[in-house]
Amino acid sequence: MGIHVSYEAVKHSDVEVNGVRLHLAEQGEGPLVLLLHGFPESWYSWRHQFAPLAEAGYRVVAPDQRGYARSEQPASVDAYTLLHLVGDVTALIGALGEERAVVVGHDWGAPVAWATAALRPDLVRGVAGLSVPPLPSGPTPLALSRERFGEGFYQIYFQEPGRADAELAADPKSSFRRILGGGLRPDGEPRVWVVPEGMKLLDTVPEPARLPGWLTEADIDAFAADYARHGERAFTGGLNWYRNIDRNNELMAAFAGRRIEAPALYVTGEQDLVNAMVPRDVMAYLLQQVTPRLHRHLRLPDTGHWTQQERPAEVTEALLDFLGSLD
Repeated sequence: MGIHVSYEAVKHSDVEVNGVRLHLAEQGEGPLVLLLHGFPESWYSWRHQFAPLAEAGYRVVAPDQRGYARSEQPASVDAYTLLHLVGDVTALIGALGEERAVVVGHDWGAPVAWATAALRPDLVRGVAGLSVPPLPSGPTPLALSRERFGEGFYQIYFQEPGRADAELAADPKSSFRRILGGGLRPDGEPRVWVVPEGMKLLDTVPEPARLPGWLTEADIDAFAADYARHGERAFTGGLNWYRNIDRNNELMAAFAGRRIEAPALYVTGEQDLVNAMVPRDVMAYLLQQVTPRLHRHLRLPDTGHWTQQERPAEVTEALLDFLGSLD
């Protein structure tokens, strides 16, 4: 059985930042905590965290980031650089009438959170990353990924405009069932997502016979309904983030070696595919070098990539402990 989640108290609104309309989900009053989702997700990936954080005295806001779900999707691929995304967070804090925030990100949301903390320390009281650790000079360039993991590496596969877009958008419910429902770790071991030559993306993530206990058909419906608003471009906004990896590497070169001076938290699952891409010793080194005020590095056993959905109680507890340390 999945966990029943009541989110009637979550308020929904829209706000325009940097010329892009973003959808917001919000609950609670108090110090601002921004929750940034990853790919292919939305505000809904934080459904378990809203009520506990709000009840603890925080104002919780989770945007659909630019290009995703209920938010606007700029047409130009180069409108999705990491600096655009940090700019959205920066503008959002101001649009919410706040001066500072704790910024929490999962998957792609984590690089946005880390970069916001690095580039705008005046705005960030604390930063938490789930799944993706802080990288010292921006994302890994595609040439290096191609060399390490081959032409079929999913981030390389995503580069061709329209290809993965069409596959994923053909049946959003099936795409979410496959990607969230366990296809990325079929035997429980972390592994790099690679598409063998001659296969399509979704061939590598078979549809599960049954969903894992943490994911319900209602959850799948919620994600799919929000994405379906964009029709055949349902996943294009999110894929465009990947199409800026090399551009991000160039843009972030000016900040290479910059440390994150805000208090930090890092949470990962032992079976997360990111662990197959970033070895444990490298991850520990990055955390030591980039986040000198690391509050905690939490590794959750029997947990894959969808950290806050798979382990809502443990993630929420870690966030509350971290937030309490800041107060």
